[in-house]
Amino acid sequence: MSDMEAGYHYQVMRRALDLIDAEPGLSLADLAARMDMSPSHFQRLFSQWVGVSPKRYQQYLTLDHAKTLLQQNMTTLQVSHSVGLSGNGRLHDLFIRWEAMSPGDYARAGDGVTVYWGWYDSPFDLALVMGTDKGLCGLAFAAETGTEAAMQDMVSRWPKANFVEDPMRLKPWVDAAFAQKGETQLHMIGAPFQIKVWEALLQIPSGQVTTYSEIAHAIGNPKAVRAVGTAVGRNPVSWLIPCHRALRKSGGLGGYHWGLPIKRAMLAFETARAEAP
Repeated sequence: MSDMEAGYHYQVMRRALDLIDAEPGLSLADLAARMDMSPSHFQRLFSQWVGVSPKRYQQYLTLDHAKTLLQQNMTTLQVSHSVGLSGNGRLHDLFIRWEAMSPGDYARAGDGVTVYWGWYDSPFDLALVMGTDKGLCGLAFAAETGTEAAMQDMVSRWPKANFVEDPMRLKPWVDAAFAQKGETQLHMIGAPFQIKVWEALLQIPSGQVTTYSEIAHAIGNPKAVRAVGTAVGRNPVSWLIPCHRALRKSGGLGGYHWGLPIKRAMLAFETARAEAP
């Protein structure tokens, strides 16, 4: 499946999500008809996108899916890497290496750093990806916010950096990231506390979730739940640093910087893939 097809499938899923929220219990035939598709075409699109039928997928798009995940797929975190040291992890068949920028470099707001960027189609519609020579440092989704707001948001994080449009330079890392196969690198540009939180997020296996309070305990600061939530929200590399897997202790979704529909889609996408035959 091409990136363009993946983005189209997300738009179909996004429309289905709105319908499922508005009218729970729609049959496959009704859901397909409301989106001006035949049942067979609609089912084929969903099966190609996520590997399960639309009927099964509806379970993962419901508003209480986060609570079910928290009850059944909760993970306990252990952060094994100190701030500033390189680490690695695995997301499905994707091997991720990461390195943190030094606190001094971060304090200089990106001064002297060249950040390359480009727009790419992704499984969750249009994505803005940024990276340095050391790895990807930004990944934003524009389906809910719009392209201009996504760009302004990412550029404002490192205001003194030199931004150069060069999508081909980042393409191997981006292709691996969205295919979830091969290897990609991350360059984590943030304050020391933020990087600790983002490293904790990298420990959450695909298809599983954790809570903001669990992250606070994992980084040795159990009372800093609110600060952890803020740091999760400031994660610049969405999807790969999986802030969408952080939930409220109650099982509520919490916030998501690029829009709650995308967070719900990501959780549904990962659960379906984890449980598919």
